[in-house]
Amino acid sequence: MDDPTADAHVSRETSPSPATSGDVSRETDVVQPDDETPIATAAATAVRVLGRFGEALPRPTRRRFITVANQKGGVGKTTTAVNIAAAMAMHGLQVLVVDLDPQGNASTALGVDHHSEIPSVYDLLVEGKTLGDVAVPVAEISGLWCVPATIDLAGAEIELVSLVARESRLQRALADAASLADGGIDYVLIDCPPSLGLLTVNALVAAEEVLIPIQCEYYALEGLGQLLRNIDLVKSHLNPGLHVSTILLTMYDARTRLASQVADDVRAHFGETVLRTVIPRSVRVSEAPSYGQTVMTYDPASPGALCYLDAAREIAARGAGEQPLEGKSW
Repeated sequence: MDDPTADAHVSRETSPSPATSGDVSRETDVVQPDDETPIATAAATAVRVLGRFGEALPRPTRRRFITVANQKGGVGKTTTAVNIAAAMAMHGLQVLVVDLDPQGNASTALGVDHHSEIPSVYDLLVEGKTLGDVAVPVAEISGLWCVPATIDLAGAEIELVSLVARESRLQRALADAASLADGGIDYVLIDCPPSLGLLTVNALVAAEEVLIPIQCEYYALEGLGQLLRNIDLVKSHLNPGLHVSTILLTMYDARTRLASQVADDVRAHFGETVLRTVIPRSVRVSEAPSYGQTVMTYDPASPGALCYLDAAREIAARGAGEQPLEGKSW
């Protein structure tokens, strides 16, 4: 049966009951007209999205190299790397994504071919090719570049062992980042594999900052201590300027008390290093890579896209006119 009030909001208001004194109230249903029709809601969303997407992000005072790392799989590491990179590029910045994961998920999400015959990050690390030889522009997003990963990278861990300066191969290769775009690259985001091997060490040596995505679930902090100890080791012996500049809470489900508790615990422990923005669980974010896109182009009005845009804005603000946040002593 059709509900005659289906297109209206029903609010609960109190009014004096005629059968009782004015001190006693009862609830009555007051039907109010619904001004937010689907068309009005869609129009309001479009205006809000266009306003946010039209705003240029500030350029950093110097090129920022950010490694996105967490040896725990399934925390949104690759998703975070590609969507923040896309959001930055869509707002006027020049961004390079280095896919350092043999699975090549970042390359897939950016719509970049990564079959075994094409030049890739393997050639950059092992074969000595230059950045200009392997970096390709992302077709749908101006200002975004990607160094793809192929299956050849799976054997790079073993091959790197015998090479000279094995821990700093990526750092040397990225020194040529300025040549990729007019005015130079503003951000280099390195997507790490879910491990703490030589590939991740190369990423930590090549960067000054580490961005750690942490999922808002029970096992969120499990294994994080080992990652922080490795960061400290790299800082002590190979890269004194390395620090954890950013922690991003991902897969936040506002319906659960656990997600809120995890978020509170992370903020209490890491303080201002944690971004104010949290990334919600989102079907659209998960769907986008299957279409060879980031959520920023797949569904820019979705909550996931808007949150990644806000996260990118926070990161950009930290690098505009000020030095990145100093890392803590873990």
